[in-house]
Amino acid sequence: MTAEELLERLVGFPTVAGTSNFDLMDFVADYLRDLGAQVHVLPGPEGDRQNLFATLGDPTVPGYILSGHVDVVPAGEPEWKADPFVLRREGDRLIGRGACDMKGFDAAVLAALPALAQMPLRAPIHIALSYDEELGCQGVPHMLAKLPDLCAPPLGCIVGEPSGMVPVLAHKGKAALRLIARGVAAHSSRPDLGTNAIHALIPALMQARDLAEELAQGACDARFTPPHSSLQIGVIEGGQALNIVPEQAEARIEARAIAGVDPRALLAPLTQTAGIEAEWLASYPALALAADHPLAELAAQLSGSTPLGAVSYGTEAGLFQQAGIPAIICGPGDIARAHRPEEYITRAELAAAQAMVEALGRVVSAA
Repeated sequence: MTAEELLERLVGFPTVAGTSNFDLMDFVADYLRDLGAQVHVLPGPEGDRQNLFATLGDPTVPGYILSGHVDVVPAGEPEWKADPFVLRREGDRLIGRGACDMKGFDAAVLAALPALAQMPLRAPIHIALSYDEELGCQGVPHMLAKLPDLCAPPLGCIVGEPSGMVPVLAHKGKAALRLIARGVAAHSSRPDLGTNAIHALIPALMQARDLAEELAQGACDARFTPPHSSLQIGVIEGGQALNIVPEQAEARIEARAIAGVDPRALLAPLTQTAGIEAEWLASYPALALAADHPLAELAAQLSGSTPLGAVSYGTEAGLFQQAGIPAIICGPGDIARAHRPEEYITRAELAAAQAMVEALGRVVSAA
């Protein structure tokens, strides 16, 4: 199957984050087994989602991972011109939810595997497909925990998030936190008989605002935009009606951390607010790969592009690095098209990603 045909199949599976991906993973597993790959389907604790790890070559030899996620964000925007889960072609554009972020890379990798299967690979090439990346990289940690039983310590990992096929050395880390205040409902004419949960939440919100201002004046890394860590209150919910004292209120807050800063540590003071419950929603570390690292040099060779210092969006690459696996970002498409209606990737971008994967096969075959 061509990369375009594979992308059509992948887009056709509506694998919205937080929902089952069994049908897509079954399709990919069968495709990989037909090529002679060793395939491990790794169920997640949720029960209806799974990761997949597959290997071409000898898994006892250190090799390289090609990493992608198969979940997508919802596609409920009214601006879609047709069913977002049916790939549509307009000129060179291949349009559909996930076409750019990041089923395009997944399809390119799968399309390259028949050629790789015919190469005398001296080092293995692994395919790592994860779930629920869009919910804060929740799936891949379960796969990373099993990796020591599946292969020798890898030499590196290429995460194919859309980067215009330019290798990216660093990205910010992220943590997300839910704060919950509980009160007692009452009629608003008798607030003395109730406890206002929204009022109880205000001190934590003010503290979050103050922390955000401190971060804007704090440590900087000029590779990022903005160059400092950041914190923002993204969602506030609470109350039923104006004439009811609200019995519950919550806020969801996120922090983005420059390399070298623990994103959870930025939010940790909020978890100590008196009378407030705190629940961690997600977190992943920043990525920081040295420009002279062999993986950076390899990615430059494979892509034909000089590595970029950093991007401000986050990926699973930081988690691979945290697990002791050097990681870099390099994938087709533009991140500006992600999470938007009429999301697309071009045929040329798809072809460039497939060419990069096949080039990796030639490099490890000549090693």
